[in-house]
Amino acid sequence: MGFGVLNGISIGLLNLSLGFNSVGFYQMTKLAIIPCTVLLETLFFRKNFSRSIQLSLTILLIGVGIATVTDLQLNVLGSVLSLLAVLTTCVAQIMTNKIQKRFKVSSTQLLYQSCPYQALTLFVIGPFLDGLLTNQNVFLFKYTPQVLVFIVLSCLISVSVNFSTFLVIGKTSPVTYQVLGHLKTCLVLAFGYVLLRDPFSWRNILGILVALIGMILYSYYCSIESQQKQMKHLPSYLRARKVKQTLYLVWKTELRLIAWAQKPHYGARTKICMRETCPDYLRPRC
Repeated sequence: MGFGVLNGISIGLLNLSLGFNSVGFYQMTKLAIIPCTVLLETLFFRKNFSRSIQLSLTILLIGVGIATVTDLQLNVLGSVLSLLAVLTTCVAQIMTNKIQKRFKVSSTQLLYQSCPYQALTLFVIGPFLDGLLTNQNVFLFKYTPQVLVFIVLSCLISVSVNFSTFLVIGKTSPVTYQVLGHLKTCLVLAFGYVLLRDPFSWRNILGILVALIGMILYSYYCSIESQQKQMKHLPSYLRARKVKQTLYLVWKTELRLIAWAQKPHYGARTKICMRETCPDYLRPRC
């Protein structure tokens, strides 16, 4: 129940942050989610982020900031709402990952259990805040068939977004999910220019390129660290076997390169005795 309520509050606070701040400051709020998540996971869950990961995330955030942040208009209420939105979003995403791994539940099961409380929280708070901000009652609005169709379509898209969010966070991590979110931002800018001919400056291009470099580095370092963790968890004899298999493949590749280099001009390959060239530690395989 608490998890569903927290998710509903985080969604509401993000929307309020956008309503009370400029678009540029709202983008800064979204950029702050990754450092806040890294800080919380380091302090409370003792998760170690290597310097390579930190560097790649820094490059990514700088690139997205260059591409998206334009104006920064600050106000007290908007800043407080943004701070609360960042904190609740980080905690909710970390909980999404930890709950799935600790209790061995799938993203669908967690979404099924938390969605009723999340919807109830937004249903109670949403109309009140909407009336407070716009001086209009959402229940007195005239709902035409066209409006209802778009509402239903919006709900279906929201369900799919929630499902993909829980799935990605459960399978990877909250930080990886935020990296994918910034990739989405870059794609929105690019497709907006290509399809809708939105204004596009050198600053947008530079920011997207820098952000893509950060994303590539993050993916590369994550894959390397994942392989290293898998090797650490392997028993010693399996680890030695895996290393031996790798050396064997390297040795066979070297033999092919030598044979190709020694190939005569008339096209016949020089035969090399694999038994004679085989190193001692690979002799049983030959």
